Amino acid sequence: MIEFKLDEKSGVPIYRQIQDQVRFGIASGLLKPGEQLPTVRALAVGLSVNPNTVIKAYSELEHEGLVATEQGTGTFVSPEPPPGPSEKERRQKLEALATEFLSQCARYGFSPKDVSRAVAALAARGGK
Repeated sequence: MIEFKLDEKSGVPIYRQIQDQVRFGIASGLLKPGEQLPTVRALAVGLSVNPNTVIKAYSELEHEGLVATEQGTGTFVSPEPPPGPSEKERRQKLEALATEFLSQCARYGFSPKDVSRAVAALAARGGK
């Protein structure tokens, strides 16, 4: 299970932060196929957010095929991951994410060397 955390100063909408954490949990293996996610109510209370925010996050993840919701039972990581994007799409997305990330870092005065060291340290800790 993953521990959800929000950064209200990031400028990223809360529902997207929830989605990103679930996506990372699945990609990193912290969330296993078939594993149950927190209920909408439990996550909303735990993060002090409106339940509709969690519903929106879970609904979009379900639309992507990453999770499945069973009425009355809960939301679970899908047993079969959906097919991923092509290698070209993956590279384009990585470049776009890196560009956005580096521009945000530069906004706070970090050099590319600072960023490289921070990413390497984070990767050494397993992304936590």
